[in-house]
Amino acid sequence: MSFFVSQRTHEIGIRMALGASPRDVLALVLRRGLWLTLSGVGVGLAGALGLAQVMSSVLSGIGAVDPVAFGAVPAILLAVAMLSCYVPARRAATVDPLVSLRCE
Repeated sequence: MSFFVSQRTHEIGIRMALGASPRDVLALVLRRGLWLTLSGVGVGLAGALGLAQVMSSVLSGIGAVDPVAFGAVPAILLAVAMLSCYVPARRAATVDPLVSLRCE
C-alpha cells in the first residue's frame, strides 16, 4: 500500500487540489487495501477448504473444517491488513497538493 500511495501521489494531489477532503483520500486508500485483502482472503479460504478435504482423507483423526480456524484467521488477517493500510492512507491524507503537483 505504501508503494501504491507513493505511485499515486500526483493523482492524490490533484484530487485534493480539486476539493477532495483528507477523509476522502483516506477512504480511497483504505478501500483499495480492503479490496485487495478481501480478494486474497477469499482465494485463500477457497484453497484452504479444498486442501482440507484432501488432508482429511490423508491424515486420520483430523476434521475437514475447523470453524474456529476458518473464522478467526481471516478476521485476524483483515484486522492486520487494515492496520497496515492505515499508515500509508494517513500519509496520503496529509499530502500537500502544491508539493505533490510541483514534484513532476
